[in-house]
Amino acid sequence: MTTDTYPLTSFPALEAEAITPHASTGFSTTARGIYVGVSGDVVIVTPSGVALTFKNAVAGSIIPVRCIRVNATSTTATNLIALF
Repeated sequence: MTTDTYPLTSFPALEAEAITPHASTGFSTTARGIYVGVSGDVVIVTPSGVALTFKNAVAGSIIPVRCIRVNATSTTATNLIALF
C-alpha cells in the first residue's frame, strides 16, 4: 500500500518508523508527515527532490508534509518519526 492511496493528511497514519537522518538514503515509501520528538530544525526532501528546512520545529508537533527523506546535514531536531 502506498501513501497515495490516502491523499489527505487528515486521515491517521497507517504505519510509522523511527527516522535516522541521512544524506542519500530515503524512506521505502513517501512519508505523509514527520513527528518531532525533540525541538530543532528539520530538513526534508520532497518527492520532487527539493530540500526544505522547517526551522525551530516544536517538540510534540507533526509536520504535515510528504517527503522521501530527512537530511542529516542541518537537521538538529531528534527523535523523529516518519508517518505513512
